[in-house]
Amino acid sequence: MSKPIQAIRGMNDILPSETAQWQQVEAVLRQTVASYGYSEIRFPIVEFTDLFKRSVGEVTDIVEKEMYTFEDRNGDSLSLRPEGTAVCVRAANQGALLYNQQQRLWYMGPMFRHERPQKGRYRQFHQFGVESYGFAGPDMDAEVIMLSARLWEAFGITEHLRLEINSLGTNEARAEYTVALVAFLEQHKDKLDEDSQRRLGTNPLRILDSKNPDVQALLESAPKLSEHLDEESVQMFEELKARLDAAGIKYVVNERLVRGLDYYNRTVFEWVTESLGSQGTVLAGGRYDGLVEQLGGKATPAVGFAMGIERFVLLLQTLDILKEPTSDADVYLVAAGKAAELKAVEIAEQLRHSAPSLRVVNHCGGGNFKKQMKRADKLGAQVALILGEDEVNNQQVTVKNLKVHGEQQTVAWADVASAVTAIID
Repeated sequence: MSKPIQAIRGMNDILPSETAQWQQVEAVLRQTVASYGYSEIRFPIVEFTDLFKRSVGEVTDIVEKEMYTFEDRNGDSLSLRPEGTAVCVRAANQGALLYNQQQRLWYMGPMFRHERPQKGRYRQFHQFGVESYGFAGPDMDAEVIMLSARLWEAFGITEHLRLEINSLGTNEARAEYTVALVAFLEQHKDKLDEDSQRRLGTNPLRILDSKNPDVQALLESAPKLSEHLDEESVQMFEELKARLDAAGIKYVVNERLVRGLDYYNRTVFEWVTESLGSQGTVLAGGRYDGLVEQLGGKATPAVGFAMGIERFVLLLQTLDILKEPTSDADVYLVAAGKAAELKAVEIAEQLRHSAPSLRVVNHCGGGNFKKQMKRADKLGAQVALILGEDEVNNQQVTVKNLKVHGEQQTVAWADVASAVTAIID
């Protein structure tokens, strides 16, 4: 017997016991973005590697350590997409959706990063994202945040999440602050951990996001980003806060919130939770006005967010929000004898045609009535349609209500659909 082949580490199957919960989540996501007028966009899993080097940044962990990159037969360097924003910009720009236009787009699908797998964080993970283009003001920043808040409301988990916001200012203001921050940290380099010392020469703003308590204590004395913001960014941030206040959305200004990717400017935000054992980011985003031009398009303001679905499903499971599937069938057809089995197939197809929302399962594999009825019970069917020799001869079906013990009736073939829907409705 050959050795079974296992899934790649960090790339997990989603089995039928879980897919029903994922479908619940996906349905709410689709409904919520539709209520704000967003349209779905779909794009390839594989892109040219240069797309991510130019957008995410060559000195980020994603590009340096985490991307699945390979050379194809033409000698081109390709990568499995590690995130959705850059791909969405590429697709929208290539599809002529951006210049002098306004777009509200959303996407959902798998992303890939080679990092240490842990619960709720995998090498193949699924991401839900929202991106809007052509809106330069704080009204759109507020809209995408309000949309995300609507998701928590839809699931009834608002009290389990906290909104943190910040402004990075313009690229010029950010660069000015970076110089001041590096000068401060260089004076205290001996207090930085190895990871922060590495980032000091590559991406110093990421040090603000360090989880090391000693580094965080040091940062208490560091220059503040707010002290270096340009006047326009300050005004925009104040207007954003006013809109969130008007919408009744609570928030915390976190001056160390910078986000991990190079393309962000001005507004950045995260929704975090302590309900997964330690503070964890559930959804994050911000404004990235320079990215479209950076990737070869015309200058276009842009703002959006992304959410890892695995972590969100884990949060909902932890909070016992998702419903367990109660059944795999509404109607189960039980038949004995060749003539009855043939008629059962015909009735099942007619029922699927007349009531397409019903889950109709036809018994396969033979067995006596008792065995077939056990299978109907195991699948959680509400109704069993029973056909034997007598039913076939009389052109009838026995309709058994499995929700009410002992309740059954015999109806003509033509009346099966109305008898079933009367029980299930």
